[in-house]
Amino acid sequence: MALPDTDAIIVADALGMGYTDADARVQAVIHDASFSIYPGEALGFVGESGSGKSTLARALLGYRRLGGVFTGGSLRYRGQELTTAKPETLREIRGLSIAMVAQNPLASLTFHQRVGDQILEVLRCRTGLNPDAARLRMLALLERTGIQDPGRVALRYPHQLSGGQRQRVVIAAALACNPSLLVLDEPTTALDKNTESQVLDLVSEMRQQSGAALVLVTHDLNVVARVCDRVLVMKNGRIVEQGPVRQVFSRPGASYTRTLVDASLQIDPSCKPPTPSPGAELLRVKDLNFSYPGGSWPFKATTHAPALRKVSLSVARGEVLGVIGESGSGKSTLGMILAGMLTSPGCQLLWEGRELAPSLRGRTSDQLRRIQMVFQDPLSSFNPRQTIGAALERSLRCHLGLTAVPARIRAEALFAELGLDPGHLQRYPRKLSGGQQQRSAIARAFAAEPDLLICDEITSALDASIQSQLLDQLQQMQSKRSTAMLIITHDLSVIWKMAPRVVVLKDGEIIEQGDTAQVFMQPQTAYTASLIRAAHRPMPFGNFEQAIRRR
Repeated sequence: MALPDTDAIIVADALGMGYTDADARVQAVIHDASFSIYPGEALGFVGESGSGKSTLARALLGYRRLGGVFTGGSLRYRGQELTTAKPETLREIRGLSIAMVAQNPLASLTFHQRVGDQILEVLRCRTGLNPDAARLRMLALLERTGIQDPGRVALRYPHQLSGGQRQRVVIAAALACNPSLLVLDEPTTALDKNTESQVLDLVSEMRQQSGAALVLVTHDLNVVARVCDRVLVMKNGRIVEQGPVRQVFSRPGASYTRTLVDASLQIDPSCKPPTPSPGAELLRVKDLNFSYPGGSWPFKATTHAPALRKVSLSVARGEVLGVIGESGSGKSTLGMILAGMLTSPGCQLLWEGRELAPSLRGRTSDQLRRIQMVFQDPLSSFNPRQTIGAALERSLRCHLGLTAVPARIRAEALFAELGLDPGHLQRYPRKLSGGQQQRSAIARAFAAEPDLLICDEITSALDASIQSQLLDQLQQMQSKRSTAMLIITHDLSVIWKMAPRVVVLKDGEIIEQGDTAQVFMQPQTAYTASLIRAAHRPMPFGNFEQAIRRR
């Protein structure tokens, strides 16, 4: 039985939202959204990429992206209308009453400020704690989110943390003021399954202890089944179904919901991973070591924390190599070193048997073209003042020498190959969904016609159905072009589908490598075995009873 709206902390009534285009016309993105959120409950927003989940979630704090407008209806927090609220009213609500953990943790953090100082700033400005009390609270928050050695991590800058560590820092900052409503937008997409479980336990524990309500935006229905009481299903900006999790997932009333429930990418022993196809060696890495500055709070950094230790591997022409490991194991750091964005002193990099300069500045224009990278955070990799089409066309002009018209035609073809609407080339990055941003980044990387593509968590922002489509498209593009790929991911089902060979990283060291089927079916280390166990879904889609019982 539904509670009366008078008991709700959030009430949306026929809410509409849209974006203003270059001709001052409003393109609707949210249509007649009506729902309520009650104290202490957890409500999940699910739907495919571009369905409007994140736009609706941001609206709960009165946020609208550039050009965004409320087109109708009402949105109230404890009776206070948010669609017409003054900026000073919204500032009092944000952070203190309603806090948000965004999908993109790197964009949520100030790049030139240590992460510990950023949490301290929240505590000092919003809670009035004195410096000593704020410092203790900051360290306790970091420890509570599962960060090891919080004193050392507090001294690091955002780019020196893994995606999972950055996400946990943002969660710590959101919890700092004990809000009554916490909005989490894809909070676990950057996390491996072991860490995801810890974060979800943390969120559930926080909700139980504080009595705060929770809105969880995700494309992983298992996460919703584990954490949420009710679920709201969105498609093309409309709510197509909402209700208790057990009812909606076990007996969906909409065919679209059934499609989401049935879609999943799993490690299926009956379907073997791709067969290795030996080729000439393209890239070899010998004895790679790398360290970020370290230290202990509140002292300055005086030591170095190893991020990678004696890493040696090779990638053959046209080969797809997977790199797996928990958050913070060094996966993304390895990718950035191979791409030349970080420099490892003393490391030997060989490209087609010849020495490869460790930094971008030392590499030739041809080497820069032949090694491309797709980042875990696609939004931060685009110029926010430049349309997606301009970004792709610039790559085509710089790397291939194409003129304006051929570059535009080629950009449209790449978009179509990845299942994107060529009309979206005229949009700015922030006006695309997380999944659309990621596919745009992949299109830009392929625009250079690389020989090696380094993919860092390329599917983390995608729902299950779109993820499967993207990987099929990526396989076709890779096979057609014979492009070697280094796939960095915490999703082992992606490795099973894409990579014939895999490398396992733990605390910056390779502890196991070999054929994917052999490593996954007969792991030689307890660590690898734990990753495999966590990767297997606890229940099949369409039967969420086990997850519901766990709550």
